[in-house]
Amino acid sequence: MPAASHHMRRALRLARLGTGRTGPNPMVGAVVVRDGAVVGSGYHVYSQLWHAERVALDSAGPAARGADLYVTLEPCCHHGRTPPCTDAILAAGIRRVFCGMVDSNPLVAGGGIERLRRAGIDVIVADNPEPFRSINCGFISRVTRGRPWVTLKAAATLDGRIAPLSGRSRWISGEQSRRHAHWLRFRHDAILTGIGTVLADNPLLTCRHKRPREQPPLRLVIDPTLRLPPESRLTATAAEAPVWVFCGPSAPPAARDALAARGVTVVPITTADDGGLELAAALRRLADVGVSSVLVEGGSRTLAGFIRAGLADEFCFYFAPIILGERALPLAGDLGVLELDGCPRLDIRRVRPLPPDWLFEGFFGVPPGGPPPALPIR
Repeated sequence: MPAASHHMRRALRLARLGTGRTGPNPMVGAVVVRDGAVVGSGYHVYSQLWHAERVALDSAGPAARGADLYVTLEPCCHHGRTPPCTDAILAAGIRRVFCGMVDSNPLVAGGGIERLRRAGIDVIVADNPEPFRSINCGFISRVTRGRPWVTLKAAATLDGRIAPLSGRSRWISGEQSRRHAHWLRFRHDAILTGIGTVLADNPLLTCRHKRPREQPPLRLVIDPTLRLPPESRLTATAAEAPVWVFCGPSAPPAARDALAARGVTVVPITTADDGGLELAAALRRLADVGVSSVLVEGGSRTLAGFIRAGLADEFCFYFAPIILGERALPLAGDLGVLELDGCPRLDIRRVRPLPPDWLFEGFFGVPPGGPPPALPIR
């Protein structure tokens, strides 16, 4: 059905316009087609309230009656901030609905399709949901696994070193890589680093991208004993963009109070067996407040912690044409692996030049629900 494929691709392009602007909701695009012509279209932006279907139907007006609706995700059938999209579709007189994938949200999970079919509307679901899953990995992860999608990002030398022993890593990567890294920040709900990186680099972890976000990404620090300096740039800007610090239950109360007084949210979580923090608990706390995706920009120990715990989903590694040698910090710290047959295997999906660097992108293992999705277009 070439025409249907064309209109679904258009809806997918519209959905991507919501990148960084829909959380905690998924990115969705919709197109209304009558007699082969597009009469309405729209995509979801959280601050503008209405879902993509309602935006497209309002755009089409009376022309929606008897038309077809193409939407990247199953229309919702429950009351949230807005009434169900299925009600709007029925009221508009839509004839057929083409949707990219069944919604993974347990509140929908096929219910929207069933509601429309019971009302006599023909609903056709795409044979290949992968392009539609790929733009909403975070949302799907949060509603099915109870944790955000985690992307590990690092800039390394060709021999896999991320910094000299001093810990200062500015700048291993080139300008093009750094611009791309800000795009990664733009499309994630939160940016996480470890206290070691904060003490070495004093980063801001802000998103400097040409397109505006609805709200700045949540900035996160793994800091078991609360060593984050009150005069750090993160602390100093906590009133402008939120900062959370995950600490252990025995972190000094005076340090908690000092950070809280500067606007930092201190989140005590359980301690892991290795003496670090229980990263899975941190991710669950983030999911509870609607965070769907986390970009981890930490040092060797932080990256290794997520890999070792099986909590890393995707990776973006920039390799620069320089060599540091053994007196430098490795890309990943101790993974508890002693032999090759026990080491993590990566699914490299894309390698491309960002002169003078090379970017490697792909996945860790296979997430629940099937094979890893296609990489998002960046």
